[in-house]
Amino acid sequence: MTKVFIDPGHGGKDPGAVGNGLKEKELTLRIGKRIRDILAGYEKVTVKMSRTGDTFQSLTDRTKAVNNWRADIFLSIHINAGGGTGYEDYIHTSASAKAKTYQYMIHTEIIKLINIKDRGKKKSNFHVLRETKMPAVLTECGFIDYKTDAALLKKSAFIEALAQGHVNGLVKAFNLKKKIATTSVETRSHTILKGDTLYSIAKKYGTTVDYLKSLNPKVNPNSLQIGQKLVLSGSTVTYHTVVKGDTVSALAEKYGSSIKNIKSWNELGDNNMIYAGQSLRVI
Repeated sequence: MTKVFIDPGHGGKDPGAVGNGLKEKELTLRIGKRIRDILAGYEKVTVKMSRTGDTFQSLTDRTKAVNNWRADIFLSIHINAGGGTGYEDYIHTSASAKAKTYQYMIHTEIIKLINIKDRGKKKSNFHVLRETKMPAVLTECGFIDYKTDAALLKKSAFIEALAQGHVNGLVKAFNLKKKIATTSVETRSHTILKGDTLYSIAKKYGTTVDYLKSLNPKVNPNSLQIGQKLVLSGSTVTYHTVVKGDTVSALAEKYGSSIKNIKSWNELGDNNMIYAGQSLRVI
């Protein structure tokens, strides 16, 4: 199991960098949560975040949490400031070869998806890079005080591209595989009441005694026990874990199902909105 620790920079009383109507702490949380949600569509990966809301965590709190959890990678998300423009990322000045590899993969995949200046792969002695006991990468996703970068950071598509780029880098770094559809059997059952017989139960549910016997081979038809669960039917059900790009109509076509049934089974709203990591019944 790959353990990814996501650290949205700043939070609570610490807004981080501020500019052009934006706050770093809000942007980093949006990016971090999207990374988490997209990763939910992959096998054998678990994610923990330093924060999932607008709360303050000290630098020591963050590194203590990730070290105690023993993550495979610490990924700290930030937004830059200071008059520049573009994307850059950091590892520690004495980073391991593995950390350098992870930085290269994450950097490369992010740059592929965003139309912004590439400021390069860098090193620093930042606390969260120095005090973590595993490979750590800190990303700086544009300059909040530069109008062109800020305009991009206000767009949902740019936030999505940043998140997807981080995920694509992690996928390559840890050879992650997308989840596939899973199949299970759902059953209906009847709790036996006083006076019940197989005949009366079969009649009530529109089935036959022989069918009930076949589903309940261990049940003595001549001595039903009050409170006992009697299986009425079993059906194969398929669930699909949503990944980026999935739509209800595309899933209906893929599995030979219908939009109406998928909406009904999963209690979807009129807009058919689904999200990465969501488990949907499709058959």
